[in-house]
Amino acid sequence: MKPIGPDHPISVKAHGGRVRVLFQGHEIADSDDVLVLQESTYPPVFYFPPGDVEMSVLSRTTESTHCPYKGDASYFTILRDGKVVENAVWTYETPYDQMNLITGRLAFYPQYVSFEESAGAETPIRHVPAHDPPYADTTDPRDV
Repeated sequence: MKPIGPDHPISVKAHGGRVRVLFQGHEIADSDDVLVLQESTYPPVFYFPPGDVEMSVLSRTTESTHCPYKGDASYFTILRDGKVVENAVWTYETPYDQMNLITGRLAFYPQYVSFEESAGAETPIRHVPAHDPPYADTTDPRDV
């Protein structure tokens, strides 16, 4: 485990509004209990409680990765209306103590889903389309 510090800052904060996740135009998550993780210079990541995610469209995979700051991540494939995106969702089920706020929460790769967010009850939802962040691997694992 590497400590969080000035050379690699990580913060976790409540979003303060509502965030929806859309896959191929279908809602697969909707929550007003979203945490935003900001790690170093990477784009922010939304973490959703599993109770606010449509788990019936997710299938656990055997994929796992290790982050020296957060711990070991497990993955899920999205399966909806005949569309399959492997390892599009991840979770840290037992993260390091310094990241315990995200324990069991789910995050979505933004190149596969769209996010709609609002800052609060009075703010209209802002549509954030799927995109490829600079750190994204957009290779389809079935093409490798």
